[in-house]
Amino acid sequence: MIRFDNSYARMPQGFFARVDPTPVTAPSLLALNGPLADRLGLDRDALTVEMLSGNAVPQGAAPLAQAYAGHQFGGFVPQLGDGRAVLLGEIVAPDGARFDIQLKGSGPTPFSRRGDGRAWMGPVLREYLVSEFMAAMGVPTTRALAAVATGDQVWREQGGLPGAVLTRVAASHIRVGTFQYFAVRDRKDALAALTDHVIARHYPDADGPLALLDRVVAAQAETIAQWMALGFIHGVMNTDNMAISGETIDYGPCAFMDVYHPDTVFSSIDRQGRYAWANQPQIAVWNLAQFATCLIPLMGEEEAAVEAATTAVHRFAPLYQAAWLRRFGDKLGIDGAANQSLIESLLQMMAEQRADFTRVFAGLSDGTARDEFADPAAFDTWARDWQALSPDTTAMVRANPQRIPRNHRVEQAIASAVAGDMAPFERLFDAITHPRDLRTDWADLAQAPTPAQAVRQTFCGT
Repeated sequence: MIRFDNSYARMPQGFFARVDPTPVTAPSLLALNGPLADRLGLDRDALTVEMLSGNAVPQGAAPLAQAYAGHQFGGFVPQLGDGRAVLLGEIVAPDGARFDIQLKGSGPTPFSRRGDGRAWMGPVLREYLVSEFMAAMGVPTTRALAAVATGDQVWREQGGLPGAVLTRVAASHIRVGTFQYFAVRDRKDALAALTDHVIARHYPDADGPLALLDRVVAAQAETIAQWMALGFIHGVMNTDNMAISGETIDYGPCAFMDVYHPDTVFSSIDRQGRYAWANQPQIAVWNLAQFATCLIPLMGEEEAAVEAATTAVHRFAPLYQAAWLRRFGDKLGIDGAANQSLIESLLQMMAEQRADFTRVFAGLSDGTARDEFADPAAFDTWARDWQALSPDTTAMVRANPQRIPRNHRVEQAIASAVAGDMAPFERLFDAITHPRDLRTDWADLAQAPTPAQAVRQTFCGT
């Protein structure tokens, strides 16, 4: 039995719509994250396929779809909401931490607009893999507890595809867009209630809306710096996809760079490169400015509130820069703040020579990094300056994964799963959730794709 304590379900009217998951025809388990279940204090036997598919609502759950708005590629949409997900409820883990348990792909809700509320197997398995890799690397992120095949077809542009449901775990699913939903409706009472709820749940040391803004700015600066240090491109950094907790959420068309270039974009819908790798920090600032705008009505006299909120948002830049230098310094085993030019010269050389992002940094520890450069002599010149600093290999091993969820490997695992073979998925999952381990039997998963294998575009696809 799962013991729920559903604080969001006790929020005022308008925060959500109560809705049960829609049953599916023939659910079957694709993957269950046993270690995560243990960390949450959940009995694995209680995580039945019927529950994880949405066919059986567990006792004590309070299923609901959350309301939110959002800027999507810069354009404001006043009503979005959970259109394909149902929050079953919240649990409190043995260490006192509170988590949402959400079913994604669980059927239509009042916020579905014209969608069917379903997800197909590909995006479910992609989020399962990528979010668990991020967790293994210490990045704040939502987690994947289970993936279940529904036995039903989901119809998309490419035809009928096998349906699936992801059980997602999060510190919460409250977004910048949640605040925007009430701000655009001039619901100051709801904004105040939401602010109090978020402070109590995520930032109990914050003593009001301005302090909350400070905490969220700091949390996002750290998270985005970690994305950058892994070559991660979220792909759809809309305000409804930015979590107030600071966790990475809504992986959609996410991808990792193979060849390093700061302007890398994978998402098929990001035609202008708004959410390219190098743009992610400035997009975070833009999103945080929208969050600040929502809080201003709660901050007293307007002119002073605007000034204070602006100052808080501007703190992102130095916080992010410090986090970026620390993360990339760790990747080189050096003091990043004291050696910024050395970091930047390596990245410039990587871009010019089309070197693989992950393999260069992983190869610094064992001397193989130079093999990634078309002109190894140029790397050798750089490496002499770097080695003169006596780099800390322990820090480097901790910061640099040997393997990432390579886009082509993820696609191969999905294709095999759709064909009924989960073995490639399970092997890839094992390898990327132990990303620092040197294992010869996983050597192929650390290889960069050939030109024929390279994935150049990703899709939201749920």
